[in-house]
Amino acid sequence: MSTVPLPLPLPLVVGVDGSEHSLRAVDWAADEAALHGLPLRLVHASLWERYEGPALAGEIDAPAGEVSGEDILRAAALRARRRRAGLDVTTDVVPEEPEYVLLREGRRSSAVVVGTRGRGALAGALLGSVSLTVATRARCPVVVVPGDIEGRAPRPGRERVVVGVAAAPTAALRLACEEAARRRVPLTAVRAWRSPSHDPLGHRLPSGGPEEPHAARAAAELEAALADAPADLDLELRTVEGPPGRVLLEASKGAGLLVIGRRDPKHLGPRPGRVAHRVLQHGDCPVVVVPDA
Repeated sequence: MSTVPLPLPLPLVVGVDGSEHSLRAVDWAADEAALHGLPLRLVHASLWERYEGPALAGEIDAPAGEVSGEDILRAAALRARRRRAGLDVTTDVVPEEPEYVLLREGRRSSAVVVGTRGRGALAGALLGSVSLTVATRARCPVVVVPGDIEGRAPRPGRERVVVGVAAAPTAALRLACEEAARRRVPLTAVRAWRSPSHDPLGHRLPSGGPEEPHAARAAAELEAALADAPADLDLELRTVEGPPGRVLLEASKGAGLLVIGRRDPKHLGPRPGRVAHRVLQHGDCPVVVVPDA
């Protein structure tokens, strides 16, 4: 009797450009791949070379102008295998723009992982041109990984998971519950709400207004959204008045992971939402952007 082969697990994909920030993303992704039992796929889009400058990662021992995509991925794969022995690691150099490559990779991966910065004079803008584009357009979850101030990537399984909660359960909330359970850490579910006594920029208006009904509604919506959370999950429900981006950044301080949802790209217009932009630009822990199915 023939047997039907089980489907292979989708890989965790990392965009690698040879910068130290991208190799810190490799560190984090190697830990995650081991935690989830997934293969790790490292991808270098060769047109990243237009951003190259002197800021190659120290372990890539060659002048920037002489480094190939194969050299970059060889160093990244060695780093991942040293960090997690026995990890299934594959590499691929693709001669296309990084945004197109990573968006295409996202169609057949469990998640795409990118760093917050790239190389060269345009490094400060690369979150907008590559990481932010992928995070707000990919069909799979996208993780944006910052390096900490000591130059080490955050490690999974150490601290709590934080999730921004909408008025109803979402794919982001489901993923956050799964990740907190897998890591065996608490989950902090945050619901931001706005007082009528504040203007859209967060300044208090002179007239003021009743806040209690708004706070109560936010608390009720948060409890309803978490009603089906696993009973054994260490769960903290937190409602905070203020702009969602600021509230989430404050709540995620010291966290191991921040999870936010993302609406269908066709509803976003030419620019991503302000909340996602602010969190991805200023978050100091890995941020997972989860598209709503």
